Amino acid sequence: MKLQPTRTVIVYNPWSGGLLRRPERFHRAVERLKADFGPLHMIPTEGPETAGRLARAAADDGANLVIVAGGDGTINEAAQGLLGTGVSMAILPGGTANVLAVETGIGTNLLRAAANLREMTPIDVPAGVVTIAGREPKRFMAMAGVGLDARLVRQVSSDLKRRLGKLSYWLAGFGQVGKTLTEFDVRWEGGAVRASFVLASRVKNYGGDLEIARHASLLDDDLALVIFEGPSSFRYLKYFSGVLLDRLDGMKGVTVAKSRWVDVRPCPGSAAPLDIQVDGEYEGSGPARIEMARETLRLMLPRPFLASWSGTVQTVARTA
Repeated sequence: MKLQPTRTVIVYNPWSGGLLRRPERFHRAVERLKADFGPLHMIPTEGPETAGRLARAAADDGANLVIVAGGDGTINEAAQGLLGTGVSMAILPGGTANVLAVETGIGTNLLRAAANLREMTPIDVPAGVVTIAGREPKRFMAMAGVGLDARLVRQVSSDLKRRLGKLSYWLAGFGQVGKTLTEFDVRWEGGAVRASFVLASRVKNYGGDLEIARHASLLDDDLALVIFEGPSSFRYLKYFSGVLLDRLDGMKGVTVAKSRWVDVRPCPGSAAPLDIQVDGEYEGSGPARIEMARETLRLMLPRPFLASWSGTVQTVARTA
């Protein structure tokens, strides 16, 4: 059986770096989707924090497949609107890192993703959620970061990210060398520690390039935690080598664990902001709890990705 949705919607971010740099590739991808799925309803985002509302409106209007074109931030926003609705969401990668697309084997090529969509399978995927004190909870599909990486996300402007792509984050990272990092207290199901960077991930890859949380699985119902200790930025040179050589687990100063939740809060007396990022977008400062959400997202996933996972997933029946 092949998926034949009665109404297909594309929610796309016209300011996304990948779509801005190669608009002709996006247009060709859309034409391919029209050939496979028939008429498409195109909905551009209206700025930050609008993709979720537009995706939810499409679901409420009867769409049963919402294709989201953009980067990880746009994917996250659209997922917020579709979580728990039972409406399938598909990804057209058009961002800087495309973490979720890389993780699932969809890849970073818009045309290839469009061509392969018809053969993908809808799967109910668990989500994570970040709750920052005094703010509405924010769901995520890929990861949340606290401390060093969120500080980099805060410092990199949207304009610089559009112009330089991933290089903008590398430049910001090298700019931290020699600086003292903010420490904070971390607590999870298995213990507690003081750290300068916590990654709570649903995916193995980080930024589309590095596999930091190699014990993560998008289809599991827990968070993969990687916790880095120490205020010295020079220590991260050792940590980086551990990432490259797959030697983080067991490295001094690094905790690799799984948990349904993790709490982060500033050290007593600290006035420094506790930066938090969600799926690559700056979310604010803590204290906060990161945990598994109750809702799932019905996500279109490639068969090879599903075949590589040994657990049991809920496969949604395709319509004839």
